[in-house]
Amino acid sequence: MTDPGGMQRITARRAELDVLEEQLAGQLAEVRAERDELAVAEKVLARFDRLVPPESPVRTPGERAGRRP
Repeated sequence: MTDPGGMQRITARRAELDVLEEQLAGQLAEVRAERDELAVAEKVLARFDRLVPPESPVRTPGERAGRRP
């Protein structure tokens, strides 16, 4: 005869694993979204580096508007 509580333990463990799977899937989605954002930031910085010569001083918004700091 099999353990009558065995099926209950299996069912309970399966439910725990289902919850854990959902949590991990959510975390994975967050990690992938942040990784995508970082890839965009890298592209922006690389483009900025190509467009702005290194010897050019970076100006503040006030300086671009003609005001001195």
